[in-house]
Amino acid sequence: MNIFETLLFIHIAFGSLSLLFGTYILSTKKGGKKHKTIGTAYFFAMLTTAIVALPLSYIHPNYFLFIISVFTSYMLLSGRRYIRKTSTENIKVFDWLLSIVMLIFALLFIGLGVFYILKGNFFGIVFVVFGSIGLLFVYQDYINFNGKSNIKNFGLTTHLQRMIGSYVASVTAFLVVNNKILPAIVAWLLPTLIIVPLIIKWTRKYKILTMSTEKNSH
Repeated sequence: MNIFETLLFIHIAFGSLSLLFGTYILSTKKGGKKHKTIGTAYFFAMLTTAIVALPLSYIHPNYFLFIISVFTSYMLLSGRRYIRKTSTENIKVFDWLLSIVMLIFALLFIGLGVFYILKGNFFGIVFVVFGSIGLLFVYQDYINFNGKSNIKNFGLTTHLQRMIGSYVASVTAFLVVNNKILPAIVAWLLPTLIIVPLIIKWTRKYKILTMSTEKNSH
């Protein structure tokens, strides 16, 4: 096998594992030793998949694979770090760097999407959607890092959101590669439309509001 074929084999193998691990985690009770063990396995399998996808997208130019790789890497790394964040004192320089890198790519994605749309290629909507989601993540980082979140356990809820978000990316990649029926833009956005409501549901379930927020709500 040449370099591309070797990387593709690794990408598919670890991508399949991460899809299985992610589906198990998503469909079972959160927390506990088993959740943490399989969650760790999912993290490393998915991160390997995302990192290997970067040279793949360069060897055979594929902007869409590159987008998924960037988003997945960011969500995995930031999501894993968030689980240890109990206050702004836990925020490190690396956390800010991750957010800044995501900001740069989000703006590039939006710019590229607008360019495609103006050229009559409405698949640029996908770039704009993913870029906008990236900006929302960066804004969330800004709020969390500066102690402005109204969620006391922001580390837990953001961890949940980012890790499930990386699973969305995994499902999206699988659907896009194997799609033979749906329009391309539908295949790219369908997993997001289906799973995001679940992220919102679980965030509401596990979040603990700050005292000031609770008082203002009464």
